[in-house]
Amino acid sequence: MSKSKVLFMMTGSIACYKACHVISRLVQNNCDVQVVASPSALKFVGNATLEGLTGRPVISDMYAAGNVMDHIHLMRWADMILVAPATANFLNKAAQGVGDDLLQTLFLAHDFKKPFLIAPAMNTSMYLHPVTQKSLKALKEMGLQILDTASGILACGEEGWGKLLEPDLILKMALQALQQKPVAESGSSVAPKSAALSKVKVLITAGGTQEPIDTVRVISNLSSGRTGIAIAEYMTEMGFDVTLLQAHGSPKSEHVTRRDLFVSFATLDEKIKHYLSSENFTHVIHAAAVSDYSVDTIEVDGQQYRPFEVKKVSSDADSMHIHLKRNHKIVDRLKDYSQNKSLKVIAFKLTSHASPEQRTAAVEKLFANSNADFVVHNDLSEIDIVKRTHKFTLHDHHSAVACDSLDQLTSELVRVLMPKDTL
Repeated sequence: MSKSKVLFMMTGSIACYKACHVISRLVQNNCDVQVVASPSALKFVGNATLEGLTGRPVISDMYAAGNVMDHIHLMRWADMILVAPATANFLNKAAQGVGDDLLQTLFLAHDFKKPFLIAPAMNTSMYLHPVTQKSLKALKEMGLQILDTASGILACGEEGWGKLLEPDLILKMALQALQQKPVAESGSSVAPKSAALSKVKVLITAGGTQEPIDTVRVISNLSSGRTGIAIAEYMTEMGFDVTLLQAHGSPKSEHVTRRDLFVSFATLDEKIKHYLSSENFTHVIHAAAVSDYSVDTIEVDGQQYRPFEVKKVSSDADSMHIHLKRNHKIVDRLKDYSQNKSLKVIAFKLTSHASPEQRTAAVEKLFANSNADFVVHNDLSEIDIVKRTHKFTLHDHHSAVACDSLDQLTSELVRVLMPKDTL
C-alpha cells in the first residue's frame, strides 16, 4: 500500500508540542510526513524532535542550498497540506497574499487541487480580532478547510476561543481529507485561476541551440534551460497563459499551458516568428541561449560540404575545418514578428566574468538594439551549476533590481506581467 504524502507546516506557537502528536499519529497511519517549520516554530520544538518523528530533515530556510524551488516541488509532491498550529501572523499574511517567507510562498504555490487544512492557535483577542476574522473568512472562501479553534484554557492563563483543536480531532479530519479525490480527478476547481491573469499570454524561450555539423555532431553551449523552464512553470501555476518554447534535450516540463521544442537557431527563429505573428501574445520572456553563428560549410580533407551533405564525418579524416556564418539577433526582431505591436519584451543577457562597467555596457547595448522593455542580466561568475544558485539583476530603462535567487527573479517578473488592475 502506497503512503499518503503530507506536507505539515508549523508556525510559532506554544501549541507546537500538540502538533508533534498529530505528526506522530500521521506516521503511524502510513503517511510520509515532511515538516516545514518557521524559524519561530523551531523556538518551541527542536529539529531533532521533528526529524525523529518523521525520519525526514526539517525544512525551514527557503534560501538554503538546494531549497530555492521547494515552494513548487513540495506542493506538487504532497497529497495534502496541513498547517498546525497556524498563528494569526500566518493567517493574515496568507489572506493578503504576502509571500515573504517559505511557508507563505508554499501557500502561494498551492493549486487548489488538493486538500489544504489550517488549524489556528492563538490568544482569544487575536482570534476574535476583526482582521483575523476577515482573514479566516477570506481563506474559507478560497476553498481552504479551517479546523476551527476550541474554547478552553490558553497558554496565557485565560479561557476562551483560540485553543488548537485536540490532536486526535485534527488527525481524524486530516485522514478524512486524504480520502477525498483530488480536484484534478473530479474535473472541478475549488478556486479557479484569475481571469485577469489568464489574459496575459506569455511566450517563454529556454535552453541552448544546437547548430548541426553533420547528422551526429553539433556546436552548442552550456545552457540547460532550467531558468526559463522554472519561470514558465511558476507562471503557469499562477494562472498566466504560458507557451514554453524549449530546447530539445532540456529538462522536460509538462506543467505549462503549452510546450514546443526547438533544436537550432533556424528552428527557434522560425517557431518564434510563427507564434508571434499568428497569436496575440502580450509578453515574451526570451531566456534561450541562441547561437551567434551557424555552420555554413565543413571542409574534410580538402573536400567541402554543407551540413547534412555528409551523414557523419569519418573519424579517420586527417583534418576538418568548420566555416561559420553569422546569425541575426532574434531578440532584435521580436517586436517586428509580433502581430501585437504593444508586445512587452523581457530579454536575457549573460556575461562572463565581466567588470561592472562591462556588464552595464552589455545591458545598455541590448536595450538599444532590441528595444526590449526589460533586461535580465546575470554573469557566469555568479552561477553555481552544482548548487543551482544564480544571481540576477532585472533592469528597466530607469532602474535595476538585484535578485539573489531564481525565486526572487521570478517574483519580480510576475510583478512585471501582472495586470495593473490586479495589483
